[in-house]
Amino acid sequence: MPKRLYPRSLIIIITPMILLQSVVAFVFMERHWQTVTLRLSQAVTRDISAIIDMIETFPHDDDYANVIRIAQDRLALKVDILPPDPLPPPGPKPFFSLLDQTLSSEITKQINRPFWIDTVGNSNIVEVRVQLKDKVLRVFVRRSQAYASNTHIFLIWMVGTSLVLLVIAIPFLRNQIRPILQLAEAAESFGKGRPMPRDFRPRGAEEVRRAGFAFIQMRERIERQIDQRTAMLTGVSHDLRTILTRFRLTLALSGKKPDLKALNQDIDDMQSMLEGYLEFARGEAAEDPGRFDLEAFFEKLSEEAKLRQRSLSTSLAGDRIIHVRPTAFTRLLSNVVGNAFRYAEEVRVTATHTRGSLTVIVDDNGPGIPEEKREEVFKPFVRLDEARNLDASGTGLGLAIARDIARSHGGDIMLEQSPLGGLRAIIRVPA
Repeated sequence: MPKRLYPRSLIIIITPMILLQSVVAFVFMERHWQTVTLRLSQAVTRDISAIIDMIETFPHDDDYANVIRIAQDRLALKVDILPPDPLPPPGPKPFFSLLDQTLSSEITKQINRPFWIDTVGNSNIVEVRVQLKDKVLRVFVRRSQAYASNTHIFLIWMVGTSLVLLVIAIPFLRNQIRPILQLAEAAESFGKGRPMPRDFRPRGAEEVRRAGFAFIQMRERIERQIDQRTAMLTGVSHDLRTILTRFRLTLALSGKKPDLKALNQDIDDMQSMLEGYLEFARGEAAEDPGRFDLEAFFEKLSEEAKLRQRSLSTSLAGDRIIHVRPTAFTRLLSNVVGNAFRYAEEVRVTATHTRGSLTVIVDDNGPGIPEEKREEVFKPFVRLDEARNLDASGTGLGLAIARDIARSHGGDIMLEQSPLGGLRAIIRVPA
């Protein structure tokens, strides 16, 4: 069965129509066409039987001139009296011929004499020959006298009207499906962090309009909530920065003492954690999608690898330009690749861009992360004691921010064992 709504709706419309027409055609063929043909064949056979009775009752009636005249004038049959030659051999029977079957059956039932019949072809005349005692009776009958020949007109009208109705119904059905497709496209764009299509507005049936208005209201509530959260966190960050600045100033004025180094380190850790949390919570919800050049970014990574004295290899398959939120996506890749630079000597980055999907694989030869803890490292502020993100300057937010950005684009990040012996990070996003 098709997966899309439009083909399924067409099947819902077309299937009952085909079933209905099949039943109507069968009933018509069985009850009307066959019955009418049977009645006509019975009447023609009775006429031929009456002619035979007249020939046998008046055997010397002026070479049967009166019989021939009566058959032609009154019965619309052309009759000839032939010498008693053998009947022609039976011809091939058509695969399906209601007239041949019905007329042959009636001649056998009513006349019960040797006969030969020719109903093959598109001729309007049916020839019947009956073997009598010392002669052969040849009768030419119009096909319409023995067969309901206009039945195909009914079938043509039935099929033709159905096709006309389908031609009218399909565009209307498409117009009803289009608002649903537009709503799905708007929801998909919102899920990927992209702006809603400009021409989107609730249309179609009442139920579809209600769903469209509900989606718009939900989107507005989510955006208001994000804006409110960002504003609140910005205010908290500002207040805490002020306190930390006063704290640092107080320590600076108090002079150099042995315990000031530890206090300054605590302040640095607190500020780093605050900045990381604010960056994670704020995200890049307000950033608009734009063009992102993968090759240019790989060049920056190469320069960074040289500064860190790391071995880096990159490869790109497909278009170098992708459509994402550039700043957020830069942070995503920088967090993942920077994490690899921190814990490994050799890093390999592979990007594949095909059919609107981007896959970036980052491999390294570092210590890796145990399989049972690979999902846990995506939680905010999680720092594993024996894993890669144990770092004095880290806050445990790098991978959490990266996954948050990937999911805001409609994608995700997965961790696996790398062929280089360390960790493999797989980033998949629509682009």
